[in-house]
Amino acid sequence: MDFFNAALQDNITFVRPAYFILSGFFGIPNIKYYFVFLFFAYSLSFVGNVTVMTVLMLDHTLRSPKHIAVFNLALTDLLSSSAFVPKVIDTFLFDHRYISYNNCLTYMFFCFTLGSMQSLNLVALSIDRLMAILYPLHYQVKVTHRFMLSVIAIFWLYSVISILILVGLITRLSFCSSVVIKSFFCDHGPVYRLGCNDVTPSRAMAGILPVAIIGIPLAFIVASYCCIIHALSKISTVQQRVKAFKTCTGHISLVALLYLPATIVYLFGSKIQLNARIIGLSLSTIIPPTLNPIIYVFQTQEIKESLKKLLKVREQSKITAKN
Repeated sequence: MDFFNAALQDNITFVRPAYFILSGFFGIPNIKYYFVFLFFAYSLSFVGNVTVMTVLMLDHTLRSPKHIAVFNLALTDLLSSSAFVPKVIDTFLFDHRYISYNNCLTYMFFCFTLGSMQSLNLVALSIDRLMAILYPLHYQVKVTHRFMLSVIAIFWLYSVISILILVGLITRLSFCSSVVIKSFFCDHGPVYRLGCNDVTPSRAMAGILPVAIIGIPLAFIVASYCCIIHALSKISTVQQRVKAFKTCTGHISLVALLYLPATIVYLFGSKIQLNARIIGLSLSTIIPPTLNPIIYVFQTQEIKESLKKLLKVREQSKITAKN
């Protein structure tokens, strides 16, 4: 009973524990090497996303609506990996498995909000590609800076409100028995299943949110590429089709990188062993923010050329300073 606060003694309806215990990565041999991998993946993610954001800020030619969405993707990836990896390493490598009730809910809010925005950012980029190929002559009129900023602002609002509802429903639960969360972070499913009273609203949100955050965005992206392929089929020459489609390859890579692991984990997570699910989910969380900047640097010609130009200017300034 040491875990519970004074609410239990005062006979208040909602019993909230002082602490939760995170039990993830239990019994996995040589798990410390995995945390070393997470550290290097996070370091690469940090450097890569900061580099992309810096290039976009310094190069005034990269100020199109598309690059606003790319900047927001890099920012979201940076914040997402920063919210996730340092806390996981601190929790399990240094054995700080206890997390207070309020900190757990805050942790849940940031992880799910930023994860939702990773998905919705790809929708924003798919809108950009769809408009660029369907309306090439009117693209600059239809997709303006104001339009893209409005889309991104709506997506942020949608994510924040959705996750606030998700977390808010957790505060309506009483935790009168176990406080052990069978996950590596304050995951919504393992937390609400610890509730002793009616968990139906939380269970409903657990079913609705993956559809709203993964299913609907993915369906929209697939539909947008069906429209893109149909539009490209009307182009007379194969060379022009390939050239137009190459502008989408970076985005397609990001979509596959995010949605394939996430879909597999959520569809088959209950059928695989707990530790395998935990590792799979942690990888699907850290791999996209790590590889996204690499994909965009090497598959987006404008960013690649801008990075080369900035590095060249830096080298020339060093030579000038030495002379």
